[in-house]
Amino acid sequence: MDQVKVFAPATVANVGCGYDVLGFAVYSPGDEVTVRMADGSRVMLDLVEGDDGRLPLDPEKNTVSSVVISYLEHIGSKHGVGISLCKKMPFGSGLGSSAASAVGGLVAVNELMGNPLTRKELLPFAMEGERLACGNAHADNVAPSLLGGFVLIRSYDPLDVISLPVPGDICCALVYPHIEIPTLAARQIIRQNIPMKDAIRQWGNVGALVAGLYSDDLKLIGRSMEDVIVEPVRKMLIPGFDRLRETAVENGALGFGISGSGPTVFALCMNRSFAEVAAEALVNELAGNGVASTSWVSEINSEGAVVLPPSGNDC
Repeated sequence: MDQVKVFAPATVANVGCGYDVLGFAVYSPGDEVTVRMADGSRVMLDLVEGDDGRLPLDPEKNTVSSVVISYLEHIGSKHGVGISLCKKMPFGSGLGSSAASAVGGLVAVNELMGNPLTRKELLPFAMEGERLACGNAHADNVAPSLLGGFVLIRSYDPLDVISLPVPGDICCALVYPHIEIPTLAARQIIRQNIPMKDAIRQWGNVGALVAGLYSDDLKLIGRSMEDVIVEPVRKMLIPGFDRLRETAVENGALGFGISGSGPTVFALCMNRSFAEVAAEALVNELAGNGVASTSWVSEINSEGAVVLPPSGNDC
């Protein structure tokens, strides 16, 4: 094997109440990364497409190549590799764009080297990619993109990530308004001091959401997706957010919230049919306010990043 191609999926982080501790993977959109064996001992960026020239081409500064460099140093490999990155998801969308790139590179290079590390052992490297991208090594995007499904980060020190069950038919509508909210800027506006009553309410919602996933209680999942800490601040960055929530609920959504740092919003629904209706209604609501958007409908992706068959076209 001289090259490996991987698809790494987008993710929904926070899931309402679980800031930096909850996330789940979807099937679309996502990034594709190809890693090939190369002469010498350098890590090279062969190609970056779909980024409109916005990503750095210095391997030390690009998320996908920087994590591969760290990985190879860790396993003691002197192999040279070339990396091709195909961006198939929008920047600053709240869908884990940097996470998908890092995860794709790590899964591909690990496969190329014979899988010496498990998926969970790859996680700290992916988190450092997040630190490079936005200044914070959070795991609520990279963990579900790597592991698939719904995940809870119980602790960051030591790192303790738990895979959660997913109710069978639950489906997600994702709607990305065509505005950009840089993750770093979205993190900087969050309150640093939280009233105890808000913290208590948030803890209750996180616990109830996890309980709802384990008990297959869709109504409990829906009413637990309440964020009293982060959403009240971040929603101001998204045009007509409160009306979008009303629209989602009116069209059968179990719960509604901001995906990661936004501006993408998501609606969890009991099945695909409801999710498709909710997605269309949200797109129409934004259009009525003069905001173009893109939508996706996806079940929860239980696989995470996957190795793809080789092909001649990287993007």
